[in-house]
Formats: sequence, structure tokens, C-alpha cells
Amino acid sequence: MSVTHDPQSYWQATAPAPVFPIDLPSTANIVVVGGGFFGAATTYFLARAGAAPLLIEQAAPAYGATGRNGGFHVVGTAEGYADAIARLGRDTARAMMQITLDSRALLRQTLAEEQIACDYREPGHLTLALGEEQYVDLQRHIAALRADGFAAELLDRQQTQALIRTPLSEEITGALYGPENALLHSARLVYGLIAAAQRHGARVAMARAAHVVPHNGHVRVITNYGVVEAGAAVVTVNAWTRDLVPALRDVITPVRGQALAYAPISRVFEQGIGASATPTGEYWHQTPDGSIVIGGCRAHAPGRDVGVTEPVPTPEVMAAIEQILPRLFPQIGNLNVMRRWAGLMAFTADYAPVADAAPEMPGVWVAGGFCGHGMPFGMRFGQLLAEAALTGVAPVALAPFRVARPTLQPPQHQQ
Repeated sequence: MSVTHDPQSYWQATAPAPVFPIDLPSTANIVVVGGGFFGAATTYFLARAGAAPLLIEQAAPAYGATGRNGGFHVVGTAEGYADAIARLGRDTARAMMQITLDSRALLRQTLAEEQIACDYREPGHLTLALGEEQYVDLQRHIAALRADGFAAELLDRQQTQALIRTPLSEEITGALYGPENALLHSARLVYGLIAAAQRHGARVAMARAAHVVPHNGHVRVITNYGVVEAGAAVVTVNAWTRDLVPALRDVITPVRGQALAYAPISRVFEQGIGASATPTGEYWHQTPDGSIVIGGCRAHAPGRDVGVTEPVPTPEVMAAIEQILPRLFPQIGNLNVMRRWAGLMAFTADYAPVADAAPEMPGVWVAGGFCGHGMPFGMRFGQLLAEAALTGVAPVALAPFRVARPTLQPPQHQQ
């Protein structure tokens, strides 16, 4: 089987990135490093506060995880809610859930205020149960969500079939339905946020940040095009965090994710969908033009692609992804792969992100380690990181994401 080594995702191919100048100034109030969702959101809120921030991106906006994901905005924690409670404690899991709901509200508001067109819609999200054991497990998560006042519905097989326009395989026993979860065009969201930030006074420059160094009460961002002296810096490079914040080398681990897009077909899926056909999980949704974006199957990669930093798709994972839809929907018809890609996620030991002052780096703030589930945190984290950079104090709302939390130990057996 041949694999196309095209680095562009469906999102990048259907919305070419804006071109920004090198034009690196020598000084800035606050520098944001990384032009994905978190960098764009942080820059936007800094600009709205009148801070005239500088955003530095080394390749292109939405080049990394944001522009190579599944296009989901699903509230909640990276793992099932009941599992998050068991691992993190109920108060922390509930706070993380709430921050994603707050982030969604901010996203809705910003898209309307700034008139950002990114195919945003809220058809809900289905987590399929494959077999009775998974169906029982979904009941456990729904009970935990409802106990804390969060929306979730358990669908039986017939109710699940009513939402999908092709016959289900026998192994699909039902689903968890999150009624307000969203889908969007990831790259267009980032481009729109950056454009809005620029309208509010932000600057953007293309450069590769090699080092971020505190110096005499300021922060020096050393790039391949020169040095920027800033009052503070926010590092939002996720899988590349270890390059700029060495203290997090053993805390945030790069993990490769792989995905593909099928050519447009008639409408089959309205909702975003997740399933655990393999131990590392799968996800897909059908875009407004009828394409299907699907990813997952890391379980088929050596070492589950943990620690891999090359964003290149591999034959074994691509072959596994191509088996998912025909297996679960045997009458779906011919599916023609149009594009394949890979991207770098970043994981932590407790499946929760880091957003905090960078250890041993005064004036530097950092966010990363989103465990393949960063989108629902983006807007609120951007708002809180902007506040932190402006005041020099970590907002109370970021407490669950601090580096020193007891559940965050160096990863031993990453999944």
C-alpha cells in the first residue's frame, strides 16, 4: 500500500493559510510563541486588553495539532468523566469539565462578535458502544456526568441507528450522546482568531523561536531572525514544549496522531462520532462538503507512536483506519481516500493539560499536554493565559492545571 507524504491535512488543504511577514520587531509587550488555537486565542485576548501582543509562528498558523485534528469541539476531559474523577478527584474533574463549558461559551461569543466563519455547528457528539461491556461502561460515565449536573444521554441501539443514515453493524450496542457538542473547521477558526487579534492591535511575525530566556526582569525570545525583548512570554507549542521549556521535558510527551479524509459522499453522519474499535480510540465526522475526516488507530503503531516527532503517516496505521468505517457500517459503500496526514499531539501522565508559570523561567507562561483533546480548552485557556501574562499572577481557575499537582508525574506507561 502506498502512503501519500503530503503534510497538509484536509483543513489546511481546504483553507490555505494566510501569509505573514518575517518582520520581527526587537521589542514587544508580550510575545506569544505558537500559532495554533491556544496561541491564537491568547493573542486575541491580549489584543482585546490593549496589550498589542506579538505572535510568533515558525511555519504557518494551524500548522501543528490544531490544523491536523478531527475538527471536534467536545466538552469535557480527555478520558471518560468517571475515569477522570477516579484519577484526579471529583472536584478537579468537575472544574475541568466546567472550564470547557466556559470555553465553549467564549467561543460562541467570539465567533459572533468577530464574524469568524469556520463551519461551526452544534449537532452533538456520539460515543459509540461496541459490545455490551462498552455499553455498561458508558452508563457509568453518564451517571457521573449527570450527578454533577452535566448533560449526557444514553441511547440504545435503535436510538443510535436513528441518528446515522446507514445500517449499523451488529457490534454497535448504543451510544453516549452529548447534545451540544460542536464541529468546526479547525484551520479557519485559527485564521479568523488571528485576523481578529490583528484588528485589535496584535502583530504577527514568522520566525522559529529557539530559546526563551528570562533576563533582567524581562524575557528574551531568541529566534532564527533575531531577538525580541519582551515583558512576558506565553509558550503554546504543545508537542514542542520541551524545546523551549526544558523543565517540562518529562512532563509533556509528544505523540503522533494519524488521520485521513475520504472523498465527499452523500450525508451519512450529522454528529461527530467517537468509538473504541482499537484500544487507542477512533473519531470521525462528515464535513459540510460531504468529506469524512477520520483518525485514530495508534494501537497499530510501534509503541503507539508515543515519542514520535515526525508528522508523517505510516502504512500500518493508515490501513487500520481504512478498516473502521466498513467494519462498523457494512453498507456505507465505496470510500475513496483523498488525503492522508499526521500531526503531533502531546500527552501528560494524568491525561490533563498543563497551564501554568513555566518552572524556573520568570515571566514565562506555558500551556500544553492536551492529550488529543485540546480544542474544548482553547478559548478559556487563552483568556486565562492572557490574564496571567498581563498581571504576573496565575488565575485561580488554572489551579487544576498547575505543574506541581500531585497526579502529574513523569509518564511511565503512556497509552
